Amino acid sequence: MSVQQRTLDCKDLHSYLKTLPAAVLDRLYNHPATCLAVFRELPELSRIYIMRILFVDQAVPKAIMGSWVSPNSARELEDIVKLLTDLRVWQEVEMQGGLKGWLLNPTFRRNLKGALLGGGNEWSMKPNTDADPKARGIAVLDEYAMGRWECVLHFMVGSHQHEAISSDALQILQHAGLMKKEPGENQLSITKDGFQFLLMDTSAQVWYFLLQYLDTANSRNLDLIDCLGFLFQLSFSTLGQDYSTDSMNDGLQKFLQHLREFGLVYQRKRKDGRFYPTRLALDIAAGPKKSMLNSLNASSQTTGYIVVETNYRVYAYTDSSLQVALIALFCELIYRFPNLVVGIITRESVREALKRGITADQIVSFLRQHAHSECYKEPPVLPSTIADQIKLWAIERDRFLYKDGVLYNQFDSQADFEILRNYAQERGLLVWHTLNGRKMVVTKEGHDEVRKFWKRHSRNGSM
Repeated sequence: MSVQQRTLDCKDLHSYLKTLPAAVLDRLYNHPATCLAVFRELPELSRIYIMRILFVDQAVPKAIMGSWVSPNSARELEDIVKLLTDLRVWQEVEMQGGLKGWLLNPTFRRNLKGALLGGGNEWSMKPNTDADPKARGIAVLDEYAMGRWECVLHFMVGSHQHEAISSDALQILQHAGLMKKEPGENQLSITKDGFQFLLMDTSAQVWYFLLQYLDTANSRNLDLIDCLGFLFQLSFSTLGQDYSTDSMNDGLQKFLQHLREFGLVYQRKRKDGRFYPTRLALDIAAGPKKSMLNSLNASSQTTGYIVVETNYRVYAYTDSSLQVALIALFCELIYRFPNLVVGIITRESVREALKRGITADQIVSFLRQHAHSECYKEPPVLPSTIADQIKLWAIERDRFLYKDGVLYNQFDSQADFEILRNYAQERGLLVWHTLNGRKMVVTKEGHDEVRKFWKRHSRNGSM
């Protein structure tokens, strides 16, 4: 029996921004593109609240804002209050008469209004005024983007058909823990996290890779604020449109060359003074939540190519060494022809993938995402017996689920125990409890909230 596998943590935009220091967030909101990107990815109720107070220059009482939703939505309101507070989109203030209210961040308000309504300084990238004599079409940009990105993936799987990647890319792979050097070896080898990374969809891979890159921005003498602001500008660019580099400082020029290497932008020559954002960059502000594969695959060679039969046979219609290497991560290959690979999913092949750090859900998701177009004529695209069996083989190893928590015990009375248990249970913070010995465990994240509640209701202020 083994501990359940740890999945690779790929933060979305908001989760990443909440990890940034308050001073960095405040500077970041000076970019209208950032404010618009943050607003665009907020839950619907959050966007409604922001729009209702966007043109109100003073704080709005909490009681009034709470009346905008039904009592049944009180929990949802608490969630958005916490989200907007963590993002520093608004802050709690004390109004006249001792009332508590919410005040929209003035910097965020000003720049979001500018992005939505226009006016003020221009914040979007400037298209070139003169036509590019060697313009590149969307199909060429898609092919270039996937070609550059697959160079990184080829290197990770050890394919001999890959082009060399730069030292910067190697450093990021090591910094992210996707590859490492074993003691006494000169070459990098893939890690468990690296195997999980390979089976993520392309948009999630690019976003995760960029997060690791941004984590090293200071060591590269790059301004994190400028880099993030430029990425958000890219997310609002137009596919197939070329943009000027004339207004970019030296740091952004350096950042642009790194994005060029990863396939997020196309630039024929640096001296041309123009670049084309690729499809990999357009949804970058959405992180892993939005996938650009559907639109990209329609014009690329990565269109669905896998057929899985109920006898566990896998047929992959491809001549790509990268795609073959990915299938070999969880399949036992039997035959290989010029444009067809035949494999079989076995208990041993799946267990070997699980040992490498790949999860059953990732295997199932990969097979569904890359299912051949013929599979869609008679759903399901992946036989349910195959998906269930892969998960059952994983359950054989993952019999224990470990979760961080905080233990509460030594209650003075049964009533005290039940009060705290019920509070934690109602808030969804209770992990486990037992009446025998009056013990309970709450989530690590909810410990502060439960502790504060107990102090308010405890006679002596401690347990």
